[in-house]
Amino acid sequence: MSGKIQLRKGRNMRLLITIRGNSCSGKTTLAKELQKRLGRGTMRLSQDVIRREILHVKDEPNPKSIPLLKLMLAYGHEHAEIVILEGIMKADWYRELFQYANQLYGNDIFSYYYDLSFEETQQRRDMKPNRDELTDAKMHLWWTEADYAPDWDEKLLHIDDQVSDVADEIEERIRIKRAE
Repeated sequence: MSGKIQLRKGRNMRLLITIRGNSCSGKTTLAKELQKRLGRGTMRLSQDVIRREILHVKDEPNPKSIPLLKLMLAYGHEHAEIVILEGIMKADWYRELFQYANQLYGNDIFSYYYDLSFEETQQRRDMKPNRDELTDAKMHLWWTEADYAPDWDEKLLHIDDQVSDVADEIEERIRIKRAE
């Protein structure tokens, strides 16, 4: 299914795809796969890159990254056909961002949440090249069970959901949305 999708034929569609979940759940892997499949006109916003590398700030209540994330969402809404926003983004800390996204995109948001056990995220971490940088203690600090966003109808992703299958499903949803 992974042919490039031409979105703007006939209408000026804007779409936001959100991918949330705990550390090492697969968010970035899925986001990168989607961006590769969807091609040009797809903007990927990684909360980790923006927070840790660009701003160099901690993730804590009242996140300092929200103003920049909002600016980048607005830029993406104006200039990109599809924006993929991925990160842990704890629901109570990032609610302001979620509400802003709703104002920009309305019903044109596809939301996903990796609903995995702590043990599964540990196993996924152990397959990463930088696994030694992320200790169990650090993962526990960030861990939040079932941290669903009240502002979005998030489709839950589970242990058996393969990246390629989820990406196929999202591509199909985009095709259907475009045909509306």
